[in-house]
Amino acid sequence: MHNSTYIFQPYLIKESAHGYTPITLETELLNNQRKIFLTEEINTQSAISVIKQLMVLDSSDDPSPIKLYISSPGGSVSDGLAIYDTMQSMEKKIDVYCVGAVMSMAAVLYCAASGKRYIYSNAKLMIHDPLINETGGNALQLKSISDRLLEYRETIGKLLARSTGKSLEEIYELTAKDTYINAEDCVKNHFADEIINSEVNI
Repeated sequence: MHNSTYIFQPYLIKESAHGYTPITLETELLNNQRKIFLTEEINTQSAISVIKQLMVLDSSDDPSPIKLYISSPGGSVSDGLAIYDTMQSMEKKIDVYCVGAVMSMAAVLYCAASGKRYIYSNAKLMIHDPLINETGGNALQLKSISDRLLEYRETIGKLLARSTGKSLEEIYELTAKDTYINAEDCVKNHFADEIINSEVNI
């Protein structure tokens, strides 16, 4: 017996001169609302997906900001930095929205947005020093891993310092452990610009 799980994919019906056409929600949100979603672990696949969408929206004639919604546990630093470099190269402004929990490398991307940084009232950021899930190896291999961690730590620290106006030492103090920051404290400490509540129209 074949066992498979069916996942319903909602879609919209659009009317045009050619009749009615079904379109996916992703198409509607991307093409008509300029919204991109990063809602999973940051890895090569998710990074390439976000980068492609950013490039498409940046090349359009619409001058309005791109809207990037993030609710992610973070992930690969190198893949996250690929998204970061792409974001910095965009001509269009990128507004970001912190939804739920935005952690680790995802928090770095959120803080570094070129546009406004919105955060929902019950959302949180979490920042910490980079981690590499590698164990074992000889002394030289372990030293290489340690050197890479320290290099990533400095890179991430500088990016967060630049985004928040804090000193590198202040950032290192916060990232020495898992530091969770609620919406109010994010705005107070310059990790976010504005809290979204029921009275804010987005």
